[in-house]
Amino acid sequence: MKKILIVFGTRPEAIKMCPLVLELKRRKKFDVRVCVTGQHREMLDTVLKVFDVVPDYDLNIMQEKQTLFDITIRILDRFSSVLENYRPNMVLVHGDTTTSFASALCAFYKQIPVAHVEAGLRTHNLREPFPEEFNRQAVSIITKYHFAPTEHAKNNLLMEGKSENSIFVTGNTVIDAMKITVSNKYFHEELKWADGSKLVLMTAHRRENIGKPMENIFRAMKTVIERHADVKIIYPVHMNPSIRYLADNILGDHERIHLIEPLDVVDFHNFISRSYLIVTDSGGIQEEASTFGKPVLVLRNTTERPEGIEAGTLKLVGTDYENVLMNVEQLLSDYNLYSAMSTAKSPYGDGCAAEYISNILEGELCNE
Repeated sequence: MKKILIVFGTRPEAIKMCPLVLELKRRKKFDVRVCVTGQHREMLDTVLKVFDVVPDYDLNIMQEKQTLFDITIRILDRFSSVLENYRPNMVLVHGDTTTSFASALCAFYKQIPVAHVEAGLRTHNLREPFPEEFNRQAVSIITKYHFAPTEHAKNNLLMEGKSENSIFVTGNTVIDAMKITVSNKYFHEELKWADGSKLVLMTAHRRENIGKPMENIFRAMKTVIERHADVKIIYPVHMNPSIRYLADNILGDHERIHLIEPLDVVDFHNFISRSYLIVTDSGGIQEEASTFGKPVLVLRNTTERPEGIEAGTLKLVGTDYENVLMNVEQLLSDYNLYSAMSTAKSPYGDGCAAEYISNILEGELCNE
């Protein structure tokens, strides 16, 4: 029986890895264990509860005001003992977090093969997004099996010289997750409040946007509300005190803007499914929203998900006040534009990515 160790530490990673945990645990050919780093704590724990995943190892690294140095050092120090204790045949990491980078590096030092879920995403700019672009490129250097969500991601890996035999296009496991979390019977008071309006769901949290860029975004969204009486905005505000201060200062005094606490995965996916459009600087939301035909305006200058732009589900709008305002207003007033974006086909898979990855691991790992 092959031993697989799945490691993740943030809320987005957990959302995307839990369907794979559940699928691999169904397979009799694997002994599967889960290690969480706790890079995020409360937000991570709520996702684990939703999917009923109980970690076998918890590094519990999170500290107040932690830095990238702190996260990396503590994972390298604590994860090595997990590898020594369990001695897996394979370590599975996800995406582009510091947890993924540090745990993959630790596995490399121990000469344990790494499989990378959501491999091949690129902006080719190490500063946007920071530090995620570096993390995912560094993990790819170490990786034995690359599970790319799209053909575009596969091509990125091929251009970097990765062997085609090591790359598998599987779709994105976040689509699997949404099959579990979204329900027609879902109810929330905030959605009841927004009923009958054009609901704009907003998220903004990226490090590179904190400060003037985020101020521009918030000012633009307040202008949208002032000009469009049929619009309401819900913004689950990130825990970062700097972001909370700006949000309260600029958006906190309008009756059609609700600043709420961060939502758990079930709430957030159901909010997406019931929104009119999404305004975000997140990565994963670009995939999630397209599944439900929700146009996404991306508050960034680059995206590692260009297939969404090519498909027509996403549009890059940056953080300039006028550009954000213009693009939101266009989607609110131009029916043909909205219809084109909302009916575009999602390029991120059919919701069976966890099954495909598990099948590949059975074929590759179990035949070594």
